[in-house]
Amino acid sequence: MPALYGLMAEFRSPTDLVDAVVRARQAGYQRMDAYTPFPVEGLAGALGFHERRVPLIVLLGGLTGAVAGYALQYWASVIAYPMNIGGRPHHSWPAFIVPAFETTVLFAAFAAVLGMLALNGLPMPYHPVFNVPRFALASRDRFFLCIEAEDPKFDREETRRFLETLEPREVSEVEE
Repeated sequence: MPALYGLMAEFRSPTDLVDAVVRARQAGYQRMDAYTPFPVEGLAGALGFHERRVPLIVLLGGLTGAVAGYALQYWASVIAYPMNIGGRPHHSWPAFIVPAFETTVLFAAFAAVLGMLALNGLPMPYHPVFNVPRFALASRDRFFLCIEAEDPKFDREETRRFLETLEPREVSEVEE
């Protein structure tokens, strides 16, 4: 028998799904995820997604870009190729600001994209929920809540009974 990833309930509307997530949280379930064909207002908060690590990653990427851009110009103008042009100092910092800003934006953009991909676990060519035949409707007009078997409160029969009290269209087992 294949390992169980969790139990998945299918709902007709986004409000039914958000209500189900709220009730599951109140019942003590913590490891769950929801799948919808479009963004649903309030669903992320109900699921408990409050982590905000991408802004910190972008900030660190931007600071790295600013330091790298400024250091490259300093190295080129002061250390590697010092040239006395018109009696100006080698370390002419006002001329370094615009290129340093550009490298700040470049590094921050790369950090945002790569950080988002890493934190979302992408690319993910396979996920156990793809084993449920009706999950194909998640990209059309159905809303799904999956309570994962790794949840401390998860019990196959008890969780199934709980999901059935939420009045879904169907409750399915999700195999690994």
